[in-house]
Amino acid sequence: MMKWIPQEVETYLSAKEYIDTAVIPVYSLSFGEEMKQSAAAFEFITLLTGYLERQFTGRILLFPPFTYLKSDNMENVLDELIKWGENVLNSEFKHIFYITSELDWRMYENRLAGSLLWLPSLPLGNMSEPQKMEVIDSQVKQVFSIFTQQWNQN
Repeated sequence: MMKWIPQEVETYLSAKEYIDTAVIPVYSLSFGEEMKQSAAAFEFITLLTGYLERQFTGRILLFPPFTYLKSDNMENVLDELIKWGENVLNSEFKHIFYITSELDWRMYENRLAGSLLWLPSLPLGNMSEPQKMEVIDSQVKQVFSIFTQQWNQN
């Protein structure tokens, strides 16, 4: 997986026949009572997609996160994410994976171009770095099998 930075996008452009999969992290921001939970989900998905990025260099491009306010109208948010997906598919990607800890997205996954991966946010806050990486590694193994299934279908 490659990151959305100039050097790696340049590498993508020169090798795009091999890099056929886009990964888009999807985050909601909440304030007040839900702020801590929002931050925990952000940390979890950020660590997970960062780990994926290191494991799948040369096959996947990690896009910047799609971020929205939890209080926003979900239909408007969905329309915006659908636009992202259409643009990604028009840019020659064969696969899109949206990765989120937001359960609400499961109601809308059939409207998205690509596959939605919902992973419950695991509370990493009180763990040591090695413990966090062990948890993330176990989650990545599950995600990898989903990626492989999707890739093998085409």
